Amino acid sequence: MSEPKGRWSLYEAQPSFVLGFHGCDKSVAEKILSGETRHLTASKNDYDWLGNGIYFWESNPQRADDFANEAANGGKNSRGKIKTPYVIGAVIDLGRCLNLIDSAALEQVAFGYELLSMIQSPLPTNGQNLKARRLDCAAIQTLHYYRDHKDLLHYDTVRGVFWEGEELYPGAGFSEKNHIQICVRNTGCIKGYFRPIEHPL
Repeated sequence: MSEPKGRWSLYEAQPSFVLGFHGCDKSVAEKILSGETRHLTASKNDYDWLGNGIYFWESNPQRADDFANEAANGGKNSRGKIKTPYVIGAVIDLGRCLNLIDSAALEQVAFGYELLSMIQSPLPTNGQNLKARRLDCAAIQTLHYYRDHKDLLHYDTVRGVFWEGEELYPGAGFSEKNHIQICVRNTGCIKGYFRPIEHPL
């Protein structure tokens, strides 16, 4: 096993801001927006799709709203934390990003998996329909741990594209819940929060 060479690491730094949206309880959002609380709480579940961090739907307030409403209504993502569903927006500088639509980033995660397979047995597994991603989370977290302890540049964010849900229409190449997710590890990448504006149809 050899460490990925990082020939293209110059391009890990993403050059622009993105808008992220987070579904949560309204009380949480109001504390952030008023300045009472500085940041959203990082998720540290062993099944998180992109490892530990603060999660956002990239440019997708509707998906954040759907998530919050599902949780409030006792759906699969619910742990009783959302009573009044709400969406908060954030301006995010991706910084040094483990961008999982980039081939070099995928090599990094594969390296994380190889390390994990050397130190843990049995390996965790991803859940049915990939809803719980314990294996993916562990591979990404192992990569972060390795880079931190080798004094390599750490990743500020992790970004992944996911094809999820039923096909959009018969024979479609699109699914109804396709989305891009961002996991922010370095809160310094969050340049500000905002209250999204809803326009009536």
